[in-house]
Amino acid sequence: MTDTSPPPPGRDTLFDDLRWRGLIQDSTGLDELRALLDGPGMTFYVGFDPTAPSLHVGNLMQVVTARRLQLAGHRPLLLVGGATGQIGDPKESAERVLNPPEVVAGWLARIRDQLAPFVSYQGANAARLVNNLDWTGEMSVVEFLRDVGKHFPVNRMLAREVIRARLESGVSFTEFSYQLLQANDFFELHRRHGCRLQFGGSDQWGNITAGVDYTRRRGAGPVEAFTTPLVTRSDGMKFGKTEGEAIWLDSELTSPYAFYQFWVNADDRDVARYLRYFSFRSRAELEALEKEAAERPAARVAQRALAEELTTLVHGEREMAQVVAASQALFGRGSLGELSPAVLRAALTEAGLVHLDELPDVVGLLKESGLVPSNKEARRVIAEGGAYLNNNRVMSAEAVVAPDDLLHGRYLVLRRGKRSFAGIELRR
Repeated sequence: MTDTSPPPPGRDTLFDDLRWRGLIQDSTGLDELRALLDGPGMTFYVGFDPTAPSLHVGNLMQVVTARRLQLAGHRPLLLVGGATGQIGDPKESAERVLNPPEVVAGWLARIRDQLAPFVSYQGANAARLVNNLDWTGEMSVVEFLRDVGKHFPVNRMLAREVIRARLESGVSFTEFSYQLLQANDFFELHRRHGCRLQFGGSDQWGNITAGVDYTRRRGAGPVEAFTTPLVTRSDGMKFGKTEGEAIWLDSELTSPYAFYQFWVNADDRDVARYLRYFSFRSRAELEALEKEAAERPAARVAQRALAEELTTLVHGEREMAQVVAASQALFGRGSLGELSPAVLRAALTEAGLVHLDELPDVVGLLKESGLVPSNKEARRVIAEGGAYLNNNRVMSAEAVVAPDDLLHGRYLVLRRGKRSFAGIELRR
């Protein structure tokens, strides 16, 4: 059922906090869910399929929610789908490309390591990483059909929206069977670890309820489930890895600087919602921040608070400090020389990094960087005092770059006015 009722006045419990933050979209029963979440510590699970080499910001909702539940005393099972990742949940558009098992295994290892910093593996409610290949891989075809398939009416499976959308173009038995594999995960985790709750994104509601129903049919229970809303932007675009502009949690795929800038650039219409979803600040702190943001939108205080908290959570305090230093230094409020090569390059890549084999004079650099359309315009900007090289004002249109000007022996930062900047990298 979908939770549409207003939350009660008191919001001290986990259940009420999740509702206030908008994190409960659908549930198998609100009263039952409240009893589980606000009761003594229980075991829950959330799953991640290794269908890419990294988690992305669309997965961050589940990671953060798992952290919330553990902080409230519950025990997380973080499932990385070594089996389901080889199959792939059906898409409405077309059949998925099946990745080789060795590729999936490599992605699984990376994602498993990526999840580790978000939860604690110590204490009475220590988190545990599990892999559904451990029980699915040892099951024979006959066992799968007899023990699992017997409990799934085909007419109910055909009623799934994603399957209906694929009936014209065709859907393989492989993808059609994905729901059975995921449903069996809940049963196995209940049998092996006493798992009583599953949650996931709202696009997984059909799979999740199938798991609840199957687990109950096998005589295990009581078990419950809920979904969180999909994270979307104000234009309706959802966060994910298939939209062409994925923001990955892996620093090798999306730099900490780019990750930080993604949240700093969040639309004013979205940022209050994102703060409730992702921040661990209290309700009072968030409401004060929302009020300040509404009064001073140009200061982007809410976006910066969100960016700093999430960058620290995902990449650590040290990277966060470097990112903030880079953001300040690029606009003349800090030392460019104190930035590491990796952070400087990441920041300049975001702004627009031009690669050159030879360095022209500063007039030529301004044009090559795209900050001005012509040499004539470059000279005008310099004459008016609006051109900067490594945060130093360019005083003459005849200025040239000295070897000592190159940051880390290869980078230059050009700026026009207060806010427009670009980077130059000298190829070596």
